[in-house]
Amino acid sequence: MLEAAGIPVEVRPADIDERVVERAATPGAAGAVAALLAREKARAIATDMPGRLVLGADQTLVLGERRFDKPADQAAARAQLRMLAGKTHELHSAIAFVRDGEVLGEAVQVARMTMRTFSDQFLDAYLEAAGSAVTASVGAYQLERFGVHLFERVEADHFTILGLPLLPALDFLRRAGCLEE
Repeated sequence: MLEAAGIPVEVRPADIDERVVERAATPGAAGAVAALLAREKARAIATDMPGRLVLGADQTLVLGERRFDKPADQAAARAQLRMLAGKTHELHSAIAFVRDGEVLGEAVQVARMTMRTFSDQFLDAYLEAAGSAVTASVGAYQLERFGVHLFERVEADHFTILGLPLLPALDFLRRAGCLEE
């Protein structure tokens, strides 16, 4: 998304244990968990990149009081999608900008997404079409692909759903002097 917006980036995955970081967060606060994970990812990368601005991002999914992780396999994805079917869940997408260990800015945005009710036959077809991608996202779907067929209503900007609140990120980069005002 950043490259598509004309922002040069260098992608580096952060090697952190997300479950350990999550345990340090306030229970039930999905936005706080996403923000904490984004900060810790950015801090982990920033230690190897002195003086450079590092952006970390993360996303959490909640249905009521229950927070979901990425499904471990197709069976877990099936069970998760069955729980989400016919209900509205929230995606909390967070970003954090860090330089030399200091958090310079962060933002959290929320998407409210209502999944439609669907048949077992549809779910089978979806899981087959999506393949291993269902384990790559916290929702077991990619809205930008076949996952769009799971939904009846989406309330948020597209970037938040994809996991990077792009508009707040661009605003931060402008205010930090990295982009033209």
